[in-house]
Amino acid sequence: MLLAIDTATRQISLALYDGRRVLVECTWRTAHQHTVELAPQAALLLRRAAVTPETLSGIAVALGPGSYTGLRIGLGFAKGLALAQRLPLFGVPTFDIVLHAQPPGVERVVVLLEAGRGRMIAGAYFWNGRRWMPDGQARVLDWAALAAEVQTPTVICGEWDSVRPDELRALHGRATFASPARSVRRAGDLAEIGWERLQRNEADDPATLAPLYAGQPEGQPR
Repeated sequence: MLLAIDTATRQISLALYDGRRVLVECTWRTAHQHTVELAPQAALLLRRAAVTPETLSGIAVALGPGSYTGLRIGLGFAKGLALAQRLPLFGVPTFDIVLHAQPPGVERVVVLLEAGRGRMIAGAYFWNGRRWMPDGQARVLDWAALAAEVQTPTVICGEWDSVRPDELRALHGRATFASPARSVRRAGDLAEIGWERLQRNEADDPATLAPLYAGQPEGQPR
């Protein structure tokens, strides 16, 4: 049984996965109450599935990019539980969670995460026939800068629900938007990625695993 934890932004998601099905999943939007809400909701999730921490086989956690506070709280909680129960820990880039829900074959995708003050963390990806590959580094920018850069057909997914209608019109004919269901970062997707790594024994070292922030090369913790 694998526990998945995503607190990268104000959207928090938790899930339990046994390799065949998502037993229970909870996703909600917090008013910057990560510290208060995470531990009780994780405990409730385990109770609903009649699972104890001692019976877990691994933990997957969203690694970033995202908010400084959200990432630190989620990673700290995951590390503490992994060390206490001697469980393998798997850090997964936040963009990978959103991309896991996107259909293959789209030429280019831009994943957005909210960064506050009207800004977004944007990561561009292209499909190489087998997997999503990053097209440059993640960056923090506003909507006008993003609209100016999108010149080829692009699918936009992730956290873009706060964008104004006039800002959306600036991308008319150049971008389409993933459905709300495919834009939600679900811990069920995170759990599937973590489970695959569990089967390959590709665990991270809790002592050195650190958050990823916008502008860092993917997979290179600071």
